[in-house]
Amino acid sequence: MGLHSDLSLDSKSVQQRLESFIRQTLQRAGFHRAVLGLSGGIDSALVCYLAAAALGPENVLTVTMPYANSSPASIEDALAVIAQTGVRHQHVEITPFVEPLFAALPDMDRRRRGNAMARSRMIVLYDRSEAFQGLVLGTGNKTEILLGYSTLHGDSACALAPIGDLYKTQVRQLAAAMGIPESILAKAPSADLWPEQTDEGELGLSYAEADQILFGLFDQGLSPEAIVASGHDPQQVSRVQELVMRSGFKRCPVPIGRVGTCTVGIEITPEREAEIALSP
Repeated sequence: MGLHSDLSLDSKSVQQRLESFIRQTLQRAGFHRAVLGLSGGIDSALVCYLAAAALGPENVLTVTMPYANSSPASIEDALAVIAQTGVRHQHVEITPFVEPLFAALPDMDRRRRGNAMARSRMIVLYDRSEAFQGLVLGTGNKTEILLGYSTLHGDSACALAPIGDLYKTQVRQLAAAMGIPESILAKAPSADLWPEQTDEGELGLSYAEADQILFGLFDQGLSPEAIVASGHDPQQVSRVQELVMRSGFKRCPVPIGRVGTCTVGIEITPEREAEIALSP
């Protein structure tokens, strides 16, 4: 299946926009530094390249956080990104954090263990965020967000999500344009939660097909029937629909019970924020 023409990027323009987004979002919050977890995968590598270009490599702290059975090749790829971008780096093993939990709860299956590892990594990142005085950058892409392929309070936790509006196939385009190592571009996407684990294996379909279906549903406003008529497998379209519907709670702000004139939870627009800042 070829890439849909409307999924093609003007890579240079998108790169500039995302670098500006990172700079301006941090500046508005009073920060000029950023922290991110570097897994050795394409998403975190791309965010690292963008952050280094936007803020200067000295203002970006990357953290590698392997578990005992994490792939050594992933660490090698992460170190290659660090070497190419010149960003700062710390290495924190999460095995000592999660093993006591696994021992206390021996009935934990692979999914529960994977969630615990993801949340342990976020504890490390937010601690480093405080120490480094930088905001945590998310590394999730639009495909993962729409399909719910993330752990709440784990890899989905962040202060800003630079590539959250890029489908996975677009991440690949921009990553290639920015010179990310071929070893990262070529390997199968994986959260590296257990040996031989792959994202596409867990999702039950390829990112390429998922992106085409999601683009049709959300960007073109097509019905599922129209997407099937365009040549997509009905079971794959239903699978995407199911994943989107089941994961809706992950994309919504936490519901807040309103009492009287309480303003907690009301979104403040940038324009209103500026008015408040100018008030005497």
